Amino acid sequence: MLTVKLFRVNMMNENTYVVSDDTKECVIIDCGCQTEEEQKTISEYISGEGLTPKRLLCTHFHLDHIFGNQFVKDNYGLDAEINPGDRILHEMIHFQAVAFGLDDSATEQPAPQTTLDEGLEINFGHTTLRVILTPGHSPGGVSFYSEAEKIVFTGDTLFQGHYGAVNLPGGRLSKLKKSIIDKLFALPDDVTVYPGHGAPTTIGAERNTNAILLATGK
Repeated sequence: MLTVKLFRVNMMNENTYVVSDDTKECVIIDCGCQTEEEQKTISEYISGEGLTPKRLLCTHFHLDHIFGNQFVKDNYGLDAEINPGDRILHEMIHFQAVAFGLDDSATEQPAPQTTLDEGLEINFGHTTLRVILTPGHSPGGVSFYSEAEKIVFTGDTLFQGHYGAVNLPGGRLSKLKKSIIDKLFALPDDVTVYPGHGAPTTIGAERNTNAILLATGK
């Protein structure tokens, strides 16, 4: 059985997740911790639970989801993993910092690995997460799905009642709508959705009521 620990961090109230199973191996998803206090809270949880981080997974490469990547690399020796489509967001890291109103210190991000292709299986402990390619909020956005545990981590693709912004570089509403309806809404109703911001929800709760169903545009 998986344990999903949520940390709400940084000025954007981003959701960072530490996901572990009974082997005490874990993955860190979207490490957005920005301050030393936030980093300490996460590291104390990991050490207190006796966890061993095995992967640093990114649903996408917007700054609010990656502030903590250097912290993870320094403390656990892990490189961030992204879909190749989001490499451009690493190349545009200075532009992102300006858009967030931040100075250049925010651009000091280690180069990610580009490994998270559609269908890739991510294994740790007794657990498997499958990569689902869900672009639209970003060019290479992905979600991480555990069929056995009936959970999916959707980043900024799907939220409770709403969906991710498409007004950032690489965003496109038509792609986002297709990702949500064709990929995520194809999952069973009882799958729990852990989004990049806000509260968890379920696929069943979103399939008939989410605002994406009414969204129009390119």
